[in-house]
Amino acid sequence: MSYISERVAFIKGLAEGMKIDDSTNEGKLLNAIIDVLDDISLAIEDIEEIQDEMSEQVDGIDEDLAELEKVVYDDEDLEFEEVECPYCGEIIEVDLDMIDEDAETIECPHCHEKIELEWDCDCGDDDCGCGCDCDHEEE
Repeated sequence: MSYISERVAFIKGLAEGMKIDDSTNEGKLLNAIIDVLDDISLAIEDIEEIQDEMSEQVDGIDEDLAELEKVVYDDEDLEFEEVECPYCGEIIEVDLDMIDEDAETIECPHCHEKIELEWDCDCGDDDCGCGCDCDHEEE
């Protein structure tokens, strides 16, 4: 029971204790006012319940949105490479994590031609024999 409902119940108790006569105009008015106060307190309780439910829903939506924002905007760890299609000249952004390193070609999304890929090693040693910069021998 909310504070307002408790106060209205107290006023009802006072009115009953005072034995307000419903046959007088003043008694009718006071009882009508008390009934309206009771209706208002019940309406406020309903609104508070609905507001609590909506607050929980908004919190859930906020959490879902945060997850989506992380998926959409948190791409710091993604590694993109720009590749120019030799057939149509379009620049394609390629997510290197999505391509198998053994793949030798990708398809241009614009002209649908196969583009040959050249994989470079990141080790910095040009003398390893495999054409990359790593410390291993060419197999």
